[in-house]
Amino acid sequence: MHYYQFHIGDYRSATSHLSNEEDLAYRRLLDMYYDTEACIPLDTEWVSRRLRVDKQVVTVVLKDMFVETPDGWFHQRCATGIKDYHALVSRNRTNGKAGGRPRRNPEETQSVTTGKVTINHKPETTEEAKPKQSRGTRLPSDWVPTEDQVQFCKTNRTDLSPQTTADRFRDYWSAQPGAKGLKLDWDATWRNWVRAERVQVADKTSGSRPTWDRRQR
Repeated sequence: MHYYQFHIGDYRSATSHLSNEEDLAYRRLLDMYYDTEACIPLDTEWVSRRLRVDKQVVTVVLKDMFVETPDGWFHQRCATGIKDYHALVSRNRTNGKAGGRPRRNPEETQSVTTGKVTINHKPETTEEAKPKQSRGTRLPSDWVPTEDQVQFCKTNRTDLSPQTTADRFRDYWSAQPGAKGLKLDWDATWRNWVRAERVQVADKTSGSRPTWDRRQR
């Protein structure tokens, strides 16, 4: 594959915790995955030289955004996008041999695949009379983390208290006004919050109450 459509909103939501160097590494890793249509090689030094990005930065991004397998660093969404792309190519080839696409009944309402693979790795579709996509929802005022969300926090951030982190997450997003408080995927927002959250820091010299040191959201 030499082309995929870039969805700014989805990408920004999934990578808000990355530094500028890590963001650059992730973009180039995605390009390499799509271009080669294969997992990222396990030889990180070789990969870093090809991407012209520091090896340590590449290693951090691979461990954060990919899954290590015997065949290389695997990315589920990239793999799905490549699979969808080849399925589309196969359908187009079959239709071409049969004399082109079969005619559609104008009275039928059906999806039309455009053949563009987006950054969230799903083919774009258009549907007649299809309702506009929701702008997102606010976090429920009585929100509590699910068992899966608590387990994600315990697994990925052993230095955090899941309950305290959830309280801060709920208070923060409940206080956000207007569109800033709307999210399409609260599970993804929770995961990014957990990754970016920093531990409580106490001022031992002044004896003041502990404060929270966290990255800018």
